Amino acid sequence: MITKSQKNLAQWAMDYAMKNGCQAARISLYNNSNTSFEIRNMKIDSLQQASENGLSLQLFVDGRFGSISTNRLVKEELEKFIKDGIDSIRYLAEDKARTLPDESLYYKGGLPDLQLYDSKFNNIRPDDKVALAMKVCDEIMGKDEHVVSSNSSYSDGDSFSYIVSSNGFDGDASNSYFSLYGEASIKGEGDARPSSYWHESSLYYDELIKDGIGRKALESALRKLGQKKTASAKMPMVVDYLNASRLLSPIISAINGSAIQQKNSFMLDKLQQKVFSDKMTVLDEPHLMKSSGARYFDNEGVATNRLSVFDAGVLNIYYIDSYNANKLDCRQTVSSPSILTMPAGTKNMDGLVASVDKGILVTGFNGGNCNATTGDFSYGIEGFLIENGKTTQPVNEMNITGNMLLLWRNLIETGNDARLSSNWRIPSLLFDNIDFSGM
Repeated sequence: MITKSQKNLAQWAMDYAMKNGCQAARISLYNNSNTSFEIRNMKIDSLQQASENGLSLQLFVDGRFGSISTNRLVKEELEKFIKDGIDSIRYLAEDKARTLPDESLYYKGGLPDLQLYDSKFNNIRPDDKVALAMKVCDEIMGKDEHVVSSNSSYSDGDSFSYIVSSNGFDGDASNSYFSLYGEASIKGEGDARPSSYWHESSLYYDELIKDGIGRKALESALRKLGQKKTASAKMPMVVDYLNASRLLSPIISAINGSAIQQKNSFMLDKLQQKVFSDKMTVLDEPHLMKSSGARYFDNEGVATNRLSVFDAGVLNIYYIDSYNANKLDCRQTVSSPSILTMPAGTKNMDGLVASVDKGILVTGFNGGNCNATTGDFSYGIEGFLIENGKTTQPVNEMNITGNMLLLWRNLIETGNDARLSSNWRIPSLLFDNIDFSGM
C-alpha cells in the first residue's frame, strides 16, 4: 500500500519541482507486484515474481512538457534528479497545449470504496498457487487420446498508486487480481494441431473460479477436429462472448481523442450522429463495485462518470484528455474507457445461433487488421457453420472482410452472456450480411 510517508514524499517532490522552475506538475507514486506460475505437461515450466515501486513526474516548464521517472526514492537523490529533469525539459520545443486539466474536472473524493483490493492477497501460499495451475493442467493431460500437450498458468498481482497535482488533485487507488488459464493442444488430421484455451479471473481469490478450466479448454479444442473451409458467401455471423470485444476495439480506438485530433479515425465528425444500428448501445459504467476496470478518476485525476457512449446507434462522446482537448479547442471528457457494457438481450449465444438458418459462429480470430482511417477490415476467423439453427461443421482458414461502419449498422441482436469478470462486458453478437471468404 501507499504509506503516509510515501505520500509526503510525493508532495515534497511536487513542491520542490514548483520551487525550481516548474509552473505546474503532476506526481504519480506507484507500488506494484505480480507472481506467475506456468505449467507445461504437469511440470513447472517457469515462475516469475516481481515487485516495482517508483515515482513519475510530469513537469510543465515555460510552455514545455516532459515526463521523468525513477525508482530511487531518496530525497537527496531526487533533488538532483528533478533539477536535471527541469533543465532538460527547457531544451524541448514549446507546446502550449500541454497543461493540467481544469481543477473543476477533478475527482473530489467522498464516494464509497470501490472494493477492488483483496485484503487476503498476501496470505495465499505459493504451494496453493502452484496446485491450482497443476489442477488446470491435470484436467487436460491424459483425458483424451487426441491430447498432445497442455499448458496452464496461475497469476496474480496488486497495484497501489497515488497522484497529486499542483492545481489541487490528490487521490489514491488500489486493486488486486487473480487469474487461471488453461490451453489444450490436440492431434488433428494430418499435421493439424488444433488448440483452444479457457481462462477465469477475479479481483478476489475466494471468488476466482478454480474448477473446470482445463476441461473447458479441452472440450473447446476437441470441437475443432475436422476443421475446414466452407464456401464463400454473404451470411449472418454470430460472434461469441469471448471474442466480441475484438470487433468493438477498433470503434473505441477510433473515438479516442488522439485519433480524432490527428484525423486518423473513421469516426471523425460523427459526434451526435446516428452511426450504427439501433441495437448498438454502449455504456461506460466506472463505479461498479468489486469490478475490474472500476475507478473514480482517470490517469489525470479527472472524475469518471457513467457515460452513454452509443445510444441506439448515436455516438455521444469522444474520449478526450486535456492535451487533445486543448489541441481541438473542445471540452475535455475522460482519457479512456473504464467498464464498457451493452444492455443484455433475451438470448445467450446458443439462442442467437438457433435464430440463424445458415451462417457462421465465430469462436476465434486469427490475425488481420482494421484500417484506422477508413474502417476497412479483414480478419481471419475460425468457428462453426450454422445450419438450421445448429452448429455443424467446424471451419477455419476463412476471412471476413468489410467496413466497421457497415458492420455495426448490420448488428441485429445482442446476447445476455457477457462475462462479468471483464472490464469490457460485451455479450455474444449477431450481425447480418457479412462477407465470408473460403473456398
